[in-house]
Amino acid sequence: MFLAGKTDIGKLRDENQDRFRISMLTDDSAFAVVCDGMGGAAAGGVASDITANAVYERVTLTFRQEMEPKSIKSLLVTSVSTANTLVYNKSREDSMCEGMGTTCVAAIVHNGVCSIASVGDSRAYLLNESGISQITFDHTMVEYLHSKGLIDEDGAQYHKMKNVITRAVGVEPEVEADYFEIDVRAGEYLLICTDGLTNYLSDELIYNTAYRQPIEQTVAELVDMANSKGGKDNITAVLIAV
Repeated sequence: MFLAGKTDIGKLRDENQDRFRISMLTDDSAFAVVCDGMGGAAAGGVASDITANAVYERVTLTFRQEMEPKSIKSLLVTSVSTANTLVYNKSREDSMCEGMGTTCVAAIVHNGVCSIASVGDSRAYLLNESGISQITFDHTMVEYLHSKGLIDEDGAQYHKMKNVITRAVGVEPEVEADYFEIDVRAGEYLLICTDGLTNYLSDELIYNTAYRQPIEQTVAELVDMANSKGGKDNITAVLIAV
């Protein structure tokens, strides 16, 4: 198993408010967390930094080789909840951080199972011989409207409320993370990324660039491609090769 990640400020932003942390928990177990901060001034960066570090620390200190999926689910969900409390309390204590929040996708690949906790509109994808498929669900107003049949796929792609997030870490006293669990096999890839990547690169382009390619080279190439298509946002991509 291998993993690699890269983040970039993009071409127009003054600050990179994305954060990611990755770790090989054991020789055959990998962990990654990706966050995309939101908030005025530097507050988004504060929120994503607190969250990425809190989830990373809790997972790396608590994970054990003998853990079953049920225990891993609890670990991921409680890690995100802990981060939520830290960010929320910071926003209440510091007026410069008021209203800040962040997306969060945290994943552990262990014993042929990928466990994922997700809040916001950063995404996790599975890449294999069948193609690319999105695992996570976007917590956005547009995705909500689409799920209710109020707008179609084309309408969702260009809707003016595309970036309005309906759930984020640190905005409310408590947050509910979505949880996903899928079986993974040798040769498959897991991609975790922020919307600075997915807003500019199609699923097909991501797949053709990333699948069965050297992952360190690929994460850099994905970031460069997003920049070449505008780079209007911070860009982060993490790949885990199972």
